[in-house]
Amino acid sequence: MGVENYDQLAMFALVARERSFTRAAAQLGMSQPALSRSMRQLEERLGVRLLSRTTRSVSPTEAGEQLLRVIAPRFEEIDTELAQLNAFRDKPAGRLRITAGEHAAISIMQPVLGRLLPDHPDLNIEVIVDYGLTDIVAEGYDAGIRLGEQVAKDMIAMRVGPELRMAVVGSPGYFGRHARPKSPHELTQHNCITIRLPTHGGIFAWEFEKKGQELKVRVEGQLVFNNIAMRLSAALEGLGLAYMPEDLVHAHIESGALVRVLADWCPPFPGYHLYYPSRRQSSPAFTLLRDALRYEG
Repeated sequence: MGVENYDQLAMFALVARERSFTRAAAQLGMSQPALSRSMRQLEERLGVRLLSRTTRSVSPTEAGEQLLRVIAPRFEEIDTELAQLNAFRDKPAGRLRITAGEHAAISIMQPVLGRLLPDHPDLNIEVIVDYGLTDIVAEGYDAGIRLGEQVAKDMIAMRVGPELRMAVVGSPGYFGRHARPKSPHELTQHNCITIRLPTHGGIFAWEFEKKGQELKVRVEGQLVFNNIAMRLSAALEGLGLAYMPEDLVHAHIESGALVRVLADWCPPFPGYHLYYPSRRQSSPAFTLLRDALRYEG
Protein backbone atom coordinates (compact mmCIF):
# COMPACT_ATOMS: atom_id res chain seq x y z
CA MET A 1 0.00 0.00 0.00
CA GLY A 2 1.43 3.39 -1.03
CA VAL A 3 2.00 6.46 1.10
CA GLU A 4 -1.17 8.07 -0.26
CA ASN A 5 -3.19 5.10 1.00
CA TYR A 6 -1.69 5.42 4.48
CA ASP A 7 -2.75 9.07 4.42
CA GLN A 8 -6.26 7.96 3.55
CA LEU A 9 -6.28 5.48 6.44
CA ALA A 10 -5.34 8.31 8.79
CA MET A 11 -8.13 10.42 7.29
CA PHE A 12 -10.58 7.56 7.77
CA ALA A 13 -9.60 7.19 11.43
CA LEU A 14 -10.26 10.90 11.99
CA VAL A 15 -13.63 10.84 10.19
CA ALA A 16 -14.69 7.75 12.14
CA ARG A 17 -13.64 9.35 15.42
CA GLU A 18 -15.29 12.72 14.74
CA ARG A 19 -18.32 11.16 12.96
CA SER A 20 -18.33 14.21 10.75
CA PHE A 21 -16.71 15.03 7.40
CA THR A 22 -16.96 18.73 8.20
CA ARG A 23 -15.11 18.55 11.54
CA ALA A 24 -12.51 16.12 10.19
CA ALA A 25 -11.87 18.26 7.12
CA ALA A 26 -11.40 21.34 9.31
CA GLN A 27 -8.76 19.53 11.38
CA LEU A 28 -7.01 18.28 8.25
CA GLY A 29 -7.04 21.68 6.58
CA MET A 30 -8.82 20.41 3.46
CA SER A 31 -12.26 20.79 1.93
CA GLN A 32 -15.12 18.51 2.86
CA PRO A 33 -15.69 17.36 -0.78
CA ALA A 34 -12.01 16.49 -1.15
CA LEU A 35 -12.09 14.44 2.05
CA SER A 36 -15.27 12.66 0.94
CA ARG A 37 -13.64 11.77 -2.39
CA SER A 38 -10.59 10.35 -0.59
CA MET A 39 -12.84 8.15 1.54
CA ARG A 40 -14.68 6.84 -1.53
CA GLN A 41 -11.32 6.07 -3.16
CA LEU A 42 -10.20 4.15 -0.07
CA GLU A 43 -13.45 2.15 -0.01
CA GLU A 44 -13.07 1.34 -3.72
CA ARG A 45 -9.47 0.25 -3.22
CA LEU A 46 -10.35 -2.02 -0.29
CA GLY A 47 -13.55 -3.25 -1.92
CA VAL A 48 -15.63 -2.71 1.21
CA ARG A 49 -17.85 0.06 2.57
CA LEU A 50 -16.26 1.69 5.62
CA LEU A 51 -18.60 4.60 6.33
CA SER A 52 -22.36 4.88 6.53
CA ARG A 53 -23.42 8.31 5.30
CA THR A 54 -26.69 10.17 5.82
CA THR A 55 -27.62 13.79 5.24
CA ARG A 56 -27.05 14.49 8.95
CA SER A 57 -24.24 12.20 10.09
CA VAL A 58 -21.52 9.74 9.21
CA SER A 59 -20.56 6.64 11.18
CA PRO A 60 -18.34 3.61 10.60
CA THR A 61 -19.92 0.42 9.27
CA GLU A 62 -19.18 -2.91 10.93
CA ALA A 63 -16.18 -3.28 8.61
CA GLY A 64 -15.17 0.28 9.41
CA GLU A 65 -15.34 -0.37 13.15
CA GLN A 66 -13.10 -3.40 12.72
CA LEU A 67 -10.58 -1.43 10.66
CA LEU A 68 -10.63 1.40 13.19
CA ARG A 69 -9.86 -0.99 16.06
CA VAL A 70 -6.82 -2.22 14.12
CA ILE A 71 -5.36 1.05 12.86
CA ALA A 72 -6.16 3.50 15.70
CA PRO A 73 -3.59 2.01 18.13
CA ARG A 74 -0.98 1.96 15.34
CA PHE A 75 -1.43 5.62 14.55
CA GLU A 76 -1.32 6.31 18.29
CA GLU A 77 2.05 4.54 18.47
CA ILE A 78 3.34 6.55 15.50
CA ASP A 79 2.18 9.80 17.12
CA THR A 80 3.95 8.78 20.32
CA GLU A 81 7.22 8.07 18.53
CA LEU A 82 7.02 11.37 16.66
CA ALA A 83 6.34 13.17 19.93
CA GLN A 84 9.51 11.65 21.35
CA LEU A 85 11.52 13.50 18.72
CA ASN A 86 10.77 16.61 20.74
CA ALA A 87 13.31 15.30 23.24
CA PHE A 88 15.94 16.64 20.86
CA ARG A 89 14.56 20.15 21.19
CA ASP A 90 15.54 22.59 23.90
CA LYS A 91 11.93 22.93 25.09
CA PRO A 92 8.89 20.61 25.16
CA ALA A 93 6.74 21.11 22.08
CA GLY A 94 3.91 19.53 20.20
CA ARG A 95 0.17 18.98 20.48
CA LEU A 96 -1.61 17.15 23.27
CA ARG A 97 -5.29 16.14 23.28
CA ILE A 98 -6.97 15.75 26.66
CA THR A 99 -10.55 14.66 27.38
CA ALA A 100 -12.20 15.78 30.62
CA GLY A 101 -15.59 16.39 32.13
CA GLU A 102 -16.67 20.01 32.37
CA HIS A 103 -15.92 20.41 36.08
CA ALA A 104 -12.48 18.80 35.72
CA ALA A 105 -11.70 21.04 32.75
CA ILE A 106 -12.63 24.14 34.77
CA SER A 107 -11.18 23.23 38.16
CA ILE A 108 -8.14 21.12 37.19
CA MET A 109 -7.02 21.89 33.63
CA GLN A 110 -7.69 25.60 33.33
CA PRO A 111 -5.52 26.76 36.28
CA VAL A 112 -2.61 24.57 35.13
CA LEU A 113 -2.82 25.84 31.55
CA GLY A 114 -2.67 29.41 32.81
CA ARG A 115 0.61 28.67 34.56
CA LEU A 116 2.13 26.40 31.93
CA LEU A 117 1.48 27.81 28.48
CA PRO A 118 3.07 31.27 28.79
CA ASP A 119 6.48 29.66 29.40
CA HIS A 120 6.09 27.06 26.63
CA PRO A 121 4.95 28.76 23.40
CA ASP A 122 5.61 25.63 21.30
CA LEU A 123 3.19 23.54 23.34
CA ASN A 124 -0.39 23.23 22.06
CA ILE A 125 -3.10 21.63 24.22
CA GLU A 126 -6.60 20.72 23.07
CA VAL A 127 -9.11 20.05 25.85
CA ILE A 128 -12.30 18.27 24.78
CA VAL A 129 -15.13 18.47 27.32
CA ASP A 130 -16.96 15.16 27.32
CA TYR A 131 -19.04 13.58 30.09
CA GLY A 132 -18.76 10.12 28.50
CA LEU A 133 -16.23 7.47 29.55
CA THR A 134 -13.96 7.98 26.56
CA ASP A 135 -11.70 5.28 25.11
CA ILE A 136 -8.67 7.55 24.84
CA VAL A 137 -6.62 5.12 22.73
CA ALA A 138 -9.32 4.49 20.14
CA GLU A 139 -10.24 8.17 19.92
CA GLY A 140 -6.72 9.54 19.70
CA TYR A 141 -6.36 11.28 23.06
CA ASP A 142 -3.11 11.53 24.97
CA ALA A 143 -4.88 11.31 28.32
CA GLY A 144 -8.15 11.82 30.13
CA ILE A 145 -9.25 13.24 33.46
CA ARG A 146 -12.04 11.45 35.31
CA LEU A 147 -13.01 10.53 38.86
CA GLY A 148 -10.75 7.81 40.21
CA GLU A 149 -13.55 5.24 40.32
CA GLN A 150 -14.19 5.72 36.59
CA VAL A 151 -10.65 4.99 35.37
CA ALA A 152 -10.14 1.71 33.51
CA LYS A 153 -7.89 -0.77 35.32
CA ASP A 154 -5.45 -1.10 32.40
CA MET A 155 -4.57 2.60 32.53
CA ILE A 156 -1.95 4.41 34.57
CA ALA A 157 -3.78 6.77 36.93
CA MET A 158 -2.38 9.75 38.82
CA ARG A 159 -4.23 11.93 41.30
CA VAL A 160 -4.61 15.50 40.06
CA GLY A 161 -6.99 17.06 42.56
CA PRO A 162 -8.29 17.05 46.14
CA GLU A 163 -11.30 15.19 47.45
CA LEU A 164 -14.58 16.54 46.10
CA ARG A 165 -17.90 17.26 47.72
CA MET A 166 -21.28 18.04 46.24
CA ALA A 167 -23.69 20.72 47.45
CA VAL A 168 -27.44 21.20 47.07
CA VAL A 169 -28.12 24.90 46.72
CA GLY A 170 -30.94 27.32 46.03
CA SER A 171 -31.39 31.05 46.13
CA PRO A 172 -32.88 32.90 49.14
CA GLY A 173 -35.77 33.82 46.86
CA TYR A 174 -36.48 30.18 46.07
CA PHE A 175 -36.46 29.26 49.76
CA GLY A 176 -38.75 32.19 50.42
CA ARG A 177 -41.35 30.29 48.39
CA HIS A 178 -40.45 26.72 49.36
CA ALA A 179 -39.56 24.99 52.63
CA ARG A 180 -35.98 23.80 52.97
CA PRO A 181 -35.68 20.01 52.55
CA LYS A 182 -34.61 18.19 55.69
CA SER A 183 -33.82 14.90 53.95
CA PRO A 184 -32.96 13.87 50.38
CA HIS A 185 -36.38 12.23 50.00
CA GLU A 186 -38.03 15.66 50.26
CA LEU A 187 -36.24 16.77 47.08
CA THR A 188 -38.96 15.04 45.08
CA GLN A 189 -41.27 17.85 46.23
CA HIS A 190 -38.96 20.53 44.82
CA ASN A 191 -38.30 22.05 41.41
CA CYS A 192 -34.80 20.65 40.78
CA ILE A 193 -32.45 21.78 38.03
CA THR A 194 -31.36 18.48 36.52
CA ILE A 195 -28.61 17.24 34.24
CA ARG A 196 -28.61 14.62 31.51
CA LEU A 197 -25.33 12.74 31.04
CA PRO A 198 -24.46 10.51 28.03
CA THR A 199 -23.15 7.74 30.29
CA HIS A 200 -26.50 7.48 32.06
CA GLY A 201 -28.91 8.11 29.18
CA GLY A 202 -31.61 9.49 31.45
CA ILE A 203 -31.69 12.23 34.06
CA PHE A 204 -28.76 11.99 36.46
CA ALA A 205 -29.81 10.85 39.95
CA TRP A 206 -28.54 12.92 42.87
CA GLU A 207 -26.39 10.80 45.17
CA PHE A 208 -26.24 11.13 48.96
CA GLU A 209 -24.70 9.33 51.91
CA LYS A 210 -24.98 9.64 55.69
CA LYS A 211 -23.66 7.27 58.34
CA GLY A 212 -23.18 4.53 55.79
CA GLN A 213 -26.63 4.96 54.28
CA GLU A 214 -26.51 5.66 50.54
CA LEU A 215 -29.39 7.20 48.62
CA LYS A 216 -29.99 7.98 44.97
CA VAL A 217 -32.87 10.38 44.43
CA ARG A 218 -34.53 10.68 41.02
CA VAL A 219 -35.33 14.38 41.13
CA GLU A 220 -37.51 16.25 38.66
CA GLY A 221 -37.93 19.85 37.60
CA GLN A 222 -38.71 22.27 34.81
CA LEU A 223 -35.10 22.61 33.66
CA VAL A 224 -32.64 20.07 32.24
CA PHE A 225 -29.14 21.16 31.21
CA ASN A 226 -25.94 19.43 30.16
CA ASN A 227 -23.52 22.08 31.38
CA ILE A 228 -22.48 23.68 34.65
CA ALA A 229 -22.81 27.37 33.78
CA MET A 230 -26.53 27.22 32.97
CA ARG A 231 -27.34 25.15 36.06
CA LEU A 232 -25.53 27.64 38.28
CA SER A 233 -27.16 30.62 36.59
CA ALA A 234 -30.62 29.09 36.96
CA ALA A 235 -30.04 28.42 40.67
CA LEU A 236 -28.87 32.00 41.23
CA GLU A 237 -31.99 33.25 39.47
CA GLY A 238 -34.19 31.28 41.87
CA LEU A 239 -35.50 28.83 39.28
CA GLY A 240 -34.86 25.73 41.38
CA LEU A 241 -32.40 23.68 43.41
CA ALA A 242 -29.08 22.64 41.90
CA TYR A 243 -26.70 19.81 42.76
CA MET A 244 -23.23 21.24 42.15
CA PRO A 245 -19.58 20.65 43.02
CA GLU A 246 -18.94 22.51 46.27
CA ASP A 247 -15.96 24.49 44.98
CA LEU A 248 -18.06 26.09 42.24
CA VAL A 249 -20.73 27.42 44.61
CA HIS A 250 -18.66 28.16 47.73
CA ALA A 251 -18.24 31.87 46.95
CA HIS A 252 -21.97 32.26 46.26
CA ILE A 253 -22.80 30.55 49.55
CA GLU A 254 -20.39 32.83 51.40
CA SER A 255 -21.91 35.93 49.79
CA GLY A 256 -25.46 34.81 50.58
CA ALA A 257 -26.47 34.54 46.92
CA LEU A 258 -27.08 30.81 47.44
CA VAL A 259 -28.23 28.83 50.46
CA ARG A 260 -26.92 25.32 51.06
CA VAL A 261 -29.10 22.48 52.33
CA LEU A 262 -28.52 18.81 53.16
CA ALA A 263 -24.82 19.40 53.80
CA ASP A 264 -24.71 16.47 56.24
CA TRP A 265 -25.78 14.17 53.38
CA CYS A 266 -22.88 15.22 51.11
CA PRO A 267 -19.60 13.69 52.38
CA PRO A 268 -16.27 14.04 50.54
CA PHE A 269 -15.35 11.46 47.89
CA PRO A 270 -12.16 10.70 45.86
CA GLY A 271 -11.34 13.37 43.31
CA TYR A 272 -9.98 13.49 39.78
CA HIS A 273 -7.22 11.39 38.26
CA LEU A 274 -5.26 11.77 35.05
CA TYR A 275 -5.25 8.45 33.19
CA TYR A 276 -3.22 7.35 30.18
CA PRO A 277 -1.62 4.27 28.58
CA SER A 278 1.91 3.51 29.74
CA ARG A 279 3.57 4.33 26.42
CA ARG A 280 2.64 8.02 26.79
CA GLN A 281 5.13 8.41 29.63
CA SER A 282 8.13 9.21 27.44
CA SER A 283 6.84 12.25 25.52
CA PRO A 284 8.57 15.38 26.88
CA ALA A 285 5.48 17.52 26.30
CA PHE A 286 3.24 15.00 28.03
CA THR A 287 5.69 14.62 30.92
CA LEU A 288 5.65 18.39 31.41
CA LEU A 289 1.85 18.51 31.54
CA ARG A 290 1.61 15.42 33.74
CA ASP A 291 4.04 16.85 36.29
CA ALA A 292 2.20 20.20 36.29
CA LEU A 293 -1.11 18.42 37.00
CA ARG A 294 0.21 16.20 39.80
CA TYR A 295 -1.63 16.83 43.08
CA GLU A 296 0.65 17.09 46.10
CA GLY A 297 -1.98 17.71 48.77
